[in-house]
Amino acid sequence: MIREKVIQTPIGAMLAKANQKAILSLAFVDENYEAEQNENGILNVLAKQLNEYFMRKRESFDLPLMPQGTDFEVKIWKELQNIPYGETISYKEEAIKIENPKAWRAVANANGKNPIPIIIPCHRVIASGGNIGGYARGIWRKEFLLELEGCMGIRKNCSRLV
Repeated sequence: MIREKVIQTPIGAMLAKANQKAILSLAFVDENYEAEQNENGILNVLAKQLNEYFMRKRESFDLPLMPQGTDFEVKIWKELQNIPYGETISYKEEAIKIENPKAWRAVANANGKNPIPIIIPCHRVIASGGNIGGYARGIWRKEFLLELEGCMGIRKNCSRLV
């Protein structure tokens, strides 16, 4: 059975969905969105960890994830989870990491379809020239998340704030 919970964050309300084993999705919704609120333990842990993340008390998430997508998309989303907190890579670098250097456009497309943003940190991927690149959830949210993680400006090798 799929459970859901609306979680309020500094960058908008998010609807989280999970089964008994893992988080299935996390999506931004209208502030007035009303979920059935038939939450479970996994969703409560997600809400707690997201709150800690936004309070700068958590740099990684310890949650079971079950994103649904093509084999290629799932491969991309797993690679995203290897990008450390407060660091960025380019779409091209991500393509190289999956041993398909010419697939940077497909990588960018898969990142845009990420069903569990923030937890699977697609916001840490920027354009090769150091520009912010795209973000399906709004550029302002990507900027907020990068600044939250201590990135100064939008550069390929962002520096952590001390």
